[in-house]
Amino acid sequence: MKYVIVIPDGCADEPQESLGGLTPLQAARLPNMDRIAQSGFVGRTNNVPEPLTPASDVATLSLFGYDPLQVYTGRAPLETAAMGIALGRHDWAIRCNLVHVADEKMRDFTAGHITSEEGRPLIEALHQALGGPGTPLEFHAGVSYRNILVYRGQGDGPFTTATKTQPPHDVPEQPIADHLPQGPGSDLLRSLMEKSRAILRDHPVNERRRQAGKRDATQIWLWGQGRAPSLRPFAEVYGPRGAIISAVDLVRGVGVLLGWTRIDVPGATGYLDTDYAAKGRYGVQALAEHDLVCVHIEAPDEASHEGRADEKVKALERIDEHIVGPLLEALPRFGDYRILVSPDHRTTLRSRAHSYGAVPFAMAGTGLTSLGQPSYDEIVAASSPHVFERGHELMPHFLGAS
Repeated sequence: MKYVIVIPDGCADEPQESLGGLTPLQAARLPNMDRIAQSGFVGRTNNVPEPLTPASDVATLSLFGYDPLQVYTGRAPLETAAMGIALGRHDWAIRCNLVHVADEKMRDFTAGHITSEEGRPLIEALHQALGGPGTPLEFHAGVSYRNILVYRGQGDGPFTTATKTQPPHDVPEQPIADHLPQGPGSDLLRSLMEKSRAILRDHPVNERRRQAGKRDATQIWLWGQGRAPSLRPFAEVYGPRGAIISAVDLVRGVGVLLGWTRIDVPGATGYLDTDYAAKGRYGVQALAEHDLVCVHIEAPDEASHEGRADEKVKALERIDEHIVGPLLEALPRFGDYRILVSPDHRTTLRSRAHSYGAVPFAMAGTGLTSLGQPSYDEIVAASSPHVFERGHELMPHFLGAS
């Protein structure tokens, strides 16, 4: 049996006035996703149990069949796995965004979608000024605005599970003073964020961005801290050997920790301009060597964070044409198969932020009976008898284990 999972990140949404009262899933032309719905069924799954924060780290663990209430330790440790950074038992990983703050408000959590080539020298400058030998701090450059700070601990502290931080993408255009770190270790995090301003202000990278009319990286934003998680390999828990295709270190990191093969796709950016066709091709190729292939696409989530309904629709249509379509065509060549399309969490255009709530999924393939549902969207899912209030229970159902 071959299994495919396609994750259009954050695609679940609400009806939009700009789309004639339709959700992006309803407004988009999605013949391949609708075909899955028609030949199989649509349902709902709640991937983010309270009190955990609605985000891809928690939601992806659920979607992959792991109870986040039992295994989740924080977002940043999942990303360090993808970056090949080892964490000791007393170490903490912290997400380190390059952001653009103006008038003390979060204007752009991506620093104008700064490139990896521009971001790396900025992170290196921070490491030279604030980290390195003689300190417990290590700054590691990642992809674009997404970077990592590692705190090498000698024992307990300075952070605990009571340390609270806020994702910058959930506070667009809001005063940052209302969302700064709180609790144990927060003084250190706030100090580093404040010190980063002077270090980055006159850096040549930022000077060139300003001259080009682009937003500069005015400071770092620290959040998503945690220690290394302990996850049983997916093959040990469920059986199939998996592969993960994503441009986002967080999602890649979850896959790596589960023992899946990481497949990097040239042209995959984690943004609206990602190479959808290349992701589809690599996904089809991966089926030859793996039992389960997961293709994650960040673009719908990014469109929501920017409040762009039209771009969210376009991203969904490209996913359907260039990723879901080729995978659907290829799967029968391998014999028995199943395919699942599901976002990890909701990201609404209205709030431009992640939110709690069930998301729609569509599933079809060998041994699954059609319910005669017409399309893949939130409205059809709302009346479906297939509901998974504990999202991690969807995976064994998909694999045919329950």
